[in-house]
Amino acid sequence: MSPAPGRPRSPRRRDRHGRGLRGPLAPSHVPIAKARSERFDDLVLDAVDRLKPRWAKQLSAVEFAVEEVPPINELGDGPGLLTGEPIPFGRAEPASGNRPAVVIIYRRPLESRARDRDHLGAMVHEAVVEQVAGLFGLSPESVDPGFDDHD
Repeated sequence: MSPAPGRPRSPRRRDRHGRGLRGPLAPSHVPIAKARSERFDDLVLDAVDRLKPRWAKQLSAVEFAVEEVPPINELGDGPGLLTGEPIPFGRAEPASGNRPAVVIIYRRPLESRARDRDHLGAMVHEAVVEQVAGLFGLSPESVDPGFDDHD
């Protein structure tokens, strides 16, 4: 139905046919087009890439993964409320049998504590360094000499 002659057309308030957006909101190559989980994955990969110049050989035998939250068995009696233990940001599992060593970073605990994207990137880097250090049996400062400077 068209408006009466001389009457301005009002903007449509709803999508009458249930189609929603007809195309992507942004081109796929711009950062806004990525989902939050994809941007987080990129932060983890960036953190690993920062360690590769020094640890490329050792890191080639390690798989990196992202999970939303820690499994319930890592939380104890509630999320740190009763035990005083903080919610973990990640975990490292050494290689066993045919399974390679794995470093797992938890997305939601890190995102909930970050002030902004830069702070989140720094926190992800710290979590990766701490897990790699634990896996290799080293101190975080020996894995990343600038580790103390990230605070």
